[in-house]
Amino acid sequence: MKFNYQARTAGGVVQTGTVEAPTKDTAIETLHRYGLIILEIAEEKKGFGLSLGSELPFFNKVKSQDIVVFSRQLAVLFDAQVPLVQALKTLAEQSPPTLKKIVVEIAGDVDSGTALSQSLEKFSKVFSFFYVSVVRAGEASGRLQEVLNYLADHEERAYDLNKKVKGALTYPIFIISSLVAVGAAMMIFVVPQLTSVLEESGQELPVLTKLIIALSDFLRGYWWLGILIIIGIVVGIMYALKTPAGQDYWDKIKLKLPIFGNIFKKIYLARFSENLSTLIKGGIPIIQSLTITADVVGNAVYKAIILKAREEVRRGSTINSVFASNASVPPMVAQMIMIGEQTGRLDVLLNKVAVFFKKDVDNIMENLTSLIQPVLILILGGAAGVLVAAILLPIYNLSSGL
Repeated sequence: MKFNYQARTAGGVVQTGTVEAPTKDTAIETLHRYGLIILEIAEEKKGFGLSLGSELPFFNKVKSQDIVVFSRQLAVLFDAQVPLVQALKTLAEQSPPTLKKIVVEIAGDVDSGTALSQSLEKFSKVFSFFYVSVVRAGEASGRLQEVLNYLADHEERAYDLNKKVKGALTYPIFIISSLVAVGAAMMIFVVPQLTSVLEESGQELPVLTKLIIALSDFLRGYWWLGILIIIGIVVGIMYALKTPAGQDYWDKIKLKLPIFGNIFKKIYLARFSENLSTLIKGGIPIIQSLTITADVVGNAVYKAIILKAREEVRRGSTINSVFASNASVPPMVAQMIMIGEQTGRLDVLLNKVAVFFKKDVDNIMENLTSLIQPVLILILGGAAGVLVAAILLPIYNLSSGL
């Protein structure tokens, strides 16, 4: 659900925008976390007409790569002393159609006196709270040019990391999908031909063979039911993951997965470190920086850790007091945070942590195939072994008895 709001900042500036949240209370809580005093808030009303720009999200989606290009080009134009409105209009002319509409509207808002951050906030599905908050901090501190360069670098690194992760997962997904497809084909076309031979022999079949034959008969006679079951399971999982409880459970499971659990941990720690470092460099207060970082870290486990650290900072304690006592945070990270807090160079040391974990993730991604090959070989070998034991051994026993 989307909610339009009008709120006042701690400095007394009135701003309007849109926030996404499952309920109105959650939207209010989110805005309060960002230090806003709500004047008005109401659910955004949707029209009944079908329009490509608002009612068909599949066609309306802005790719993350488009945001990377937009951020980098805006930073370059701003560095070249091109006025902001002119820079936005220039980018609009060369942006993809969906993003072009957004950039044109942003340029119009800025030209009429609206702050860039306030205009970006209207498009919360395209520009995250993190993105908007960093721009707002740059406007407030007079360092917008520097902040735009931070954002361009940040968006590029985030995009590259996501691309590498997706690319690395393609191979195991392809292998497992192929295994399932080949297994189903054998059950439907090959096993029935062997079944007739075994049944005509009159010998007692092993339990495993009976199970394989029963599964083959089911797939041949009720293949449509099998498809419905698979669709139902997929839809059920997708629905469960959209609920807070389901998402929290999955976030915990991800960190415990063999091989991939360690990769996910490093990705989230790199994201936490880089985002918090960027926000601190942008001049955003530490409490607000932790709030924003918690919202964009992407995992409920680490979000809870960050929010707990925020409360400790409010009480006058340190971030490290929470991180050092949590098993999900490596000692090295806690040590770097402690040194950063003690020396006043937290943003610098967090950036070093982010660089370290990103390099580590890059190395793992490059060698991921060799890491998961033993697992895939075991799966393939196990599947082949089951088929051999269930079908070929009874045939061998039959031929031996002749």
